[in-house]
Amino acid sequence: MNLFRLIEKEIRIEMARMAVLAGLLLYLISTVFILYVSFQFRQNLLNAVVWSALFWVVSFFAFINAGAKSFIGEKKGTDVYYYWLVSPEALLFSKIIYNTLLCMVLAFSGWLIFGLLLSNPIEDTLIFSLLIALAATGFSSTLTLMSGIASRSGNSHVVMSVLSLPVVIGMLLNCVKITRNCIDGLGWDASQGHLLVLLAINVLLTATAYLLFPYIWRS
Repeated sequence: MNLFRLIEKEIRIEMARMAVLAGLLLYLISTVFILYVSFQFRQNLLNAVVWSALFWVVSFFAFINAGAKSFIGEKKGTDVYYYWLVSPEALLFSKIIYNTLLCMVLAFSGWLIFGLLLSNPIEDTLIFSLLIALAATGFSSTLTLMSGIASRSGNSHVVMSVLSLPVVIGMLLNCVKITRNCIDGLGWDASQGHLLVLLAINVLLTATAYLLFPYIWRS
């Protein structure tokens, strides 16, 4: 079973349980609606810093709920089946690629919902779209690896959150900075360094996951 068949399998499973994706979208809509009600009479408080911070915090919790399904949500015995059928590297990258696509869907949906209910202050839409793609890749790599580690423990969701926190804090801060630049319309020069840092983090996380996951999978 090659990489593309594994990705196709993940998509088919997701399409078969649309309630999970619908639940994630409902979380985004309900959370942003609460923010809309909270800021309805205090629009002056919703500046660039607050908007960017709220967007990435809301998106991050959606990413966690999406990424937690990678290995924690697998049925009992599925890991043994995969162990004899596919290589750990192919399994890992299939889940990272699928989670990246899912996180991108959630982030772009969140951007749309924020724009409809709150505002859309983003001026550099191209840079912000690139940021979403890089952030989705980084978060999916982190959460997929941590989900694999946490699936071997009892309190899986707690372990996953604790392990992911030190890595994602730096990514979140970087995302907020780039988003502020996109809101202010500062252009490519102001965000280039932060985007390269985010790209380097993605490469490092993916390489770490590639090296560590086979040992985790065999344990």
